Amino acid sequence: MISVVAFLAGCVGVWGQEYEWKADLMDGSRTGCVSPSKDNVPQTLGVFKGGRYIAPDGTVYPRKSTVAKTARVVMDAQPAMARVKDVVGYSTSAMTAEYPESALSNWFIDILMSKTEKLSGKKVDIGITNFGGIRIDMPEGEIILDDMLSMFPFKNQLAYVELTGKQIREVLEKMAERRFEVLGGVRVVADGGKLLSVEVGGEPLDDEKVYCVATISFLLDGGDGLSLAKDALSVTVYEDVQIIDAVLEHIYAETAAGRPIEYKTDGRVVVKDYKRR
Repeated sequence: MISVVAFLAGCVGVWGQEYEWKADLMDGSRTGCVSPSKDNVPQTLGVFKGGRYIAPDGTVYPRKSTVAKTARVVMDAQPAMARVKDVVGYSTSAMTAEYPESALSNWFIDILMSKTEKLSGKKVDIGITNFGGIRIDMPEGEIILDDMLSMFPFKNQLAYVELTGKQIREVLEKMAERRFEVLGGVRVVADGGKLLSVEVGGEPLDDEKVYCVATISFLLDGGDGLSLAKDALSVTVYEDVQIIDAVLEHIYAETAAGRPIEYKTDGRVVVKDYKRR
């Protein structure tokens, strides 16, 4: 697995310091260092011998060199990082959170809907979360714990909200004007900033009906422009259940059952005038 690390570039003077950071792949092109697992630190990060640092490509650096000091920091951190390098699952393909819908975002919201349904004991009709809550892509192949912690780093709790069909329509109309967030349980079609149609469970949205919505605490009172708790018929926040808890529970269950992590798009969000860049 390749991880992304930050490298320091630019000049550092004795007086006044200027730093510039950029993301780069830890692919072995500099010193032979690649992203370590919990069991291969010397092979991937190098070793210290006789007061010198020997990189994986065989290059020797003085102990007080910047490269050696950086290597020491990274190597000393490895024992504390061992747990997050545990393999928790396997993905059959890489998945990216792409607008207006993607396999990764669909997978995410459907997990939250299922967990909220279990917590509430009530059927959940609709799921709403935000694209901004998915911070990195799902890798292909082995999934380590750090992948998931990095993907969902925010400590938002799951929430159950009851809204009328009219209220949901208003939420979706506002999304159509600017940008849809991650949706589940629905099929929406929009064009030119206008909401053309909404189906919930295969039926047209009923303005008079009460719908059960799974969401997250961040979106209840203004997060990403949404205030799903405003004028809601009921709101329950599950203080002890964060997003990552629901996701990891699902991954552990799938792995224990011998199933890989995989998902697909299903046309739940159609924006006719959207042009993929």
